Amino acid sequence: MLQVKGLKAGYGGIPVLHGVDLEIAAGEAVAVVGANGAGKTALVRSISGLMKAIDGRVLKDGQDITGVPGHRRLEHGIAVVLENRNLFTELSVMDNLRLAQSAGRRARHDKARFTLDEVCALFPLVGERRNARVELLSGGQQQMVAIARALLLQPDLLIMDELTTGLAPKIVKEILVVLNQLRERGLSILLVEQSIAIAAEMTERAYVLSVGRVIHEVRRGEWPAMLADKTLVKAYLHG
Repeated sequence: MLQVKGLKAGYGGIPVLHGVDLEIAAGEAVAVVGANGAGKTALVRSISGLMKAIDGRVLKDGQDITGVPGHRRLEHGIAVVLENRNLFTELSVMDNLRLAQSAGRRARHDKARFTLDEVCALFPLVGERRNARVELLSGGQQQMVAIARALLLQPDLLIMDELTTGLAPKIVKEILVVLNQLRERGLSILLVEQSIAIAAEMTERAYVLSVGRVIHEVRRGEWPAMLADKTLVKAYLHG
């Protein structure tokens, strides 16, 4: 599905990522966890084509897409929900979703996995507020719209950056229920998250990022031991 090999990237030619390796199999949910400043957002932007790699490779389904610009990575089945969401806030919820639906059709052709009705069913609040301008929605409702929009781009890999930051616990719980449903449908998920508790609940395994490097890998079945290792959690996750 996705392989990242020796990825180096940064801002203004100054490296933030220093040779990151990770991989995600088809239908797998994987987390990248780390404290603020670990390089998580730079990793998201590099994988999604919003930041140019200095060195290393990003491969999707065996194809090297390192030099493919961000808007073309939709054609390779990658959609991302950024921390700032990047919604068209002056437009209605439905206008945001229809724009994504149109882009998904152009990029993915006959590979549609999600319909407009399906994403509204996944997020009933989105359907109920479909005619409201996005700027009038709460932060949690906007996050739901952002995920729904990403699904209409028809990805087989969904990347989410700091999904739960600033959201009420009730909204977080509702979103996690939906993400579990998406996992059951075989959607691959890369969850980039500061909250180790959320990562442990949502993913099978994880990479711990610190100062732009992977310093630990939580393998399948190792989440309980990871959560119990207070030294590691405190040192790298400020837990």
